[in-house]
Amino acid sequence: MTIAPRKYSALDYIRIPFRTHPVLSGMKALIIIVSALVPSVKIIGTASFVDTALDIFKNGGYSRIYAPLLLLALISAYTYCIGIFLNLINTRLTLRLGEEFRTAVTEKRSRLEYRHIENNDTWELISRVSNNPEGRISGGYEILLELLSIILMVGGILIVLAAQVWWAALAIIAFSVPLFFVAVKSGKTNYEAFKNATKYQRKAGYLEWVLSGRENVEERALFGYTRSLSERWYKEYETARKITTRTQALNFIKMKSSSIITIMVAVLIAGVLLIPLGNRLITVGMFMGLVNACFNLVQMMSWQLSYVMHQLANNNEYLKDLSAFSMLEEAEGANDLPDADIGRHSLESIEFKDVRFKYPGTERYVLDGCSFRLDRDKHYAFVGINGAGKTTITKLLTGLYQDFEGDILINGRSIREYSQSRLKALFSVVYQDFAKYCITLRDNIFLGNINGVDDERIAEVIEEIDLSETLARLDKGLDTPLGKILEGGTDLSGGEWQRVAIARTLAGNAPLHILDEPTAALDPVAESKVYELFGRISKGRMTIFITHRLGAAKLADEILVLKDGKIAELGSHDDLMALGGTYAEMFEAQRSWYA
Repeated sequence: MTIAPRKYSALDYIRIPFRTHPVLSGMKALIIIVSALVPSVKIIGTASFVDTALDIFKNGGYSRIYAPLLLLALISAYTYCIGIFLNLINTRLTLRLGEEFRTAVTEKRSRLEYRHIENNDTWELISRVSNNPEGRISGGYEILLELLSIILMVGGILIVLAAQVWWAALAIIAFSVPLFFVAVKSGKTNYEAFKNATKYQRKAGYLEWVLSGRENVEERALFGYTRSLSERWYKEYETARKITTRTQALNFIKMKSSSIITIMVAVLIAGVLLIPLGNRLITVGMFMGLVNACFNLVQMMSWQLSYVMHQLANNNEYLKDLSAFSMLEEAEGANDLPDADIGRHSLESIEFKDVRFKYPGTERYVLDGCSFRLDRDKHYAFVGINGAGKTTITKLLTGLYQDFEGDILINGRSIREYSQSRLKALFSVVYQDFAKYCITLRDNIFLGNINGVDDERIAEVIEEIDLSETLARLDKGLDTPLGKILEGGTDLSGGEWQRVAIARTLAGNAPLHILDEPTAALDPVAESKVYELFGRISKGRMTIFITHRLGAAKLADEILVLKDGKIAELGSHDDLMALGGTYAEMFEAQRSWYA
């Protein structure tokens, strides 16, 4: 299953489940349809049972009661058992939808152009669509079936009623139509209120996480902000609650006002039915069945229909989001694996030629005429203040953004001529916000080379990156889960997690290694030691250090200083210090950090 770029409609709530598992989807529809006809059958069964019982009191023949009694027993047994069976079908269908539809959503998400990930509006859209997608589709299918069930149920009861007293059916229809439109309007109103309340619920949810999460326990104790944030959480929570409560109260009044009118009609019909009952045009059993059905019909129109209309409005909004999500542009080859043969090719040079780039939706050029050349087997450092464009160079170099001006050459060829699989294999990056995967240590390192890395190479990497002592204290060695999520997991220090991230980079065969400020949380001296270690074990490869702290830059063969979107200075540490320009000023300002 794939998420095709098109406009999705309510029919997709039927199409997707049937495409995922036609048998389960068909069984669910059949059960709902049959269950919708049960109330009509129950009217007839109740009438037959009561009439037979009354006749037995007069004329005897007790055996005649067994047939209608068996019918009512079967109806009760069906109602009880089918609920359990339907829950089982729902569970299995939702699981299959998770396997098929959630996977399709995740794959679509993984293929999106990177600009959609960094854009707030599209990221919120992606998050909404990706939040429990199988539940939304399963729920949408269920609501459509429930609406069909209401239609069949009402239709069946009205047919039975019309067959006995035709005008009573017309009266119910006349007073039910306004109730239907009230339910539709209430459903839309409920959803608008839900969207409005969600903004405050999201804020309250975040504050709740800050107040109760394990990650923040030290600062909560140190700064004592619990009371203050609790007051803010209560304010956001109360705002959302009041919006929801107010809407529900208004809908309650509307629906109950309409229900009272319909109940009066039902009572009136029950009273009028006494006339044909007295004239023996209908039996006592049929009278009781019809009266009971009329009151059940009122209850259904009052609450169940309102709920269904609300969910339909909700589901319609999800379809709009799904349609917009499906039409987001994808990056060609985004899911391709890194080229396994990249190790046979060398990286001779990288050149930026008058590159200009601004992020989508912005006006300022982060890079504005940026030009430089990098050659094989050298260590480079990009330095500059925050926002100078250092990380942007990494994003362009690794192909995350293609809409730049100028040209980027790799081995003399434009980067636009390279496939995604080749770009992925050329570069290995450790980012500032590197991931901490709560899986085994072996798998943490394996992710750096999914084309295959054996335990021997993993052991070499662990030795190179000074993780041997960490490995020695892990209960299950390489098979020890890291973090606190899995049973038996062991958490690591910040520095150890950092070395695991670097080990992941070293496990690959990429000819260029990039460290994009992954040591920002370390003190400057510790940072210099990490960069020194990384440079030593990356000997024979091109490496790039990206940092705004200059102790590590001294280790590079060549330093590139970014300023105003261009390379303002270029040279070794000694050359740039002698120049007395931007780099020298920055280094002198930071000299005390490394003293």
